[in-house]
Amino acid sequence: MIIAGPCSVEGENFIEIAKFVKQQGATHLRGGLFKPRSSPHRFNGLGVEGLEFVVEAKRVTGLPFVSEAMSPKQIEVLYDYVDIFQIGTRNQTASELLREFGRQDKPVILKRGMATTIEEFVMYADYIICEGNENVILCERGIRTFENYTRNTFDLSCIPAVKQLCDLPIIADPSHAVGRRDLVVPVAKGAMSAGADGLLIEVHDNPEMALTDSAQSITFEQFEELMTWLKSSGH
Repeated sequence: MIIAGPCSVEGENFIEIAKFVKQQGATHLRGGLFKPRSSPHRFNGLGVEGLEFVVEAKRVTGLPFVSEAMSPKQIEVLYDYVDIFQIGTRNQTASELLREFGRQDKPVILKRGMATTIEEFVMYADYIICEGNENVILCERGIRTFENYTRNTFDLSCIPAVKQLCDLPIIADPSHAVGRRDLVVPVAKGAMSAGADGLLIEVHDNPEMALTDSAQSITFEQFEELMTWLKSSGH
């Protein structure tokens, strides 16, 4: 799985980004409509107004769409448009919300919490599975440590450890792990070499102008470099 696209759906450029990542070999398209931000005063996504761009991007590319929902109401709003739901790090321990995703009939990507151990990470997936939805994909996205050179600390050991602990697939989100576009591609390569089943990665046509996560969104050229490496290395 190579899930690529901007952090958030911003407008018409979402369609052009979708075309590019599809051309390079991405298997899924990502984009946030409801964005959990550190401050409510920052851009929180277009919400339902962004769905028209999602519909057109899916029509043009045929790519399945991945997006985050943070409440039962958002699940309801996004249900007809989303092919895979994403549970963000802030909600990874919200057991009742996890149960709600477990009642859905669509796959779920569960991101690791900022301070969640590997064993806890695997156990929280059971909240979804026990409600009947076994289509759970785990996602390592870095944990919070004393290090501040990067946004988070990417836990490479989580990938092989999860494969020892359970049969669930695990992908990596190098974008949120490092928070710096110059480090995203090297960390993505490391994750795949460690056995990750795919990547969740932020790509933007003009990262400096991105409304969310501009510092960690990679350029078209960087994404092309990564995809070329993936193909040549046999991943």
